[in-house]
Amino acid sequence: MSGTSPNNSGSSAGRPRSEQAHQAILDATLELLVEGGYSALTVEGVASRAGVGKATIYRRWASKLPLIVEAFGGLPGFEDCDTGNLSDDLKRMLGRYLEVFNTTALSAVLPSLAGERFHNDELSTLFEPVSMSRRRPLIDALERAQERGELSREIDLELAADLVVGPIAVALFFKGGRLKPEMVGPMVDLALRGLRA
Repeated sequence: MSGTSPNNSGSSAGRPRSEQAHQAILDATLELLVEGGYSALTVEGVASRAGVGKATIYRRWASKLPLIVEAFGGLPGFEDCDTGNLSDDLKRMLGRYLEVFNTTALSAVLPSLAGERFHNDELSTLFEPVSMSRRRPLIDALERAQERGELSREIDLELAADLVVGPIAVALFFKGGRLKPEMVGPMVDLALRGLRA
């Protein structure tokens, strides 16, 4: 991963420079979240993995909570898609999301943080705006569908978004295993059937 080489600057005793250090810290945070989850991650462990001192981390983040949230925020989220048709938009958007979910640290980091949020109010507070921002393309697609007349303007779009992606959460947290791309078509079709009824 980027920034993990210890010899990026001849004048800093082998430690990476500021920009490189920042990325090395974020990379190390994600690696350690994948390996041990939220509870096992420490600032000391991140510093060691990134090849920086703890002071370098504390100059940027007050604790491990904002560090973890920023590292998570750099992972892929929903990508906007505008085909002019809600069904196609959602299928492409969710299909791409499952591809990156299954091939990046997201598959390990998201469940770990979601579980921790349940009993960590500070993490939940910091995590919420990042989570909402990553979800925004989904809301945008639903808003465009309302403007085109594909969905009623009376529909609560936040609830509609929950309905669309709900099967992903069920598969992830209650059924275990990898999320399968072939689930996207049927789940979007069923969700839209209900939303348009």
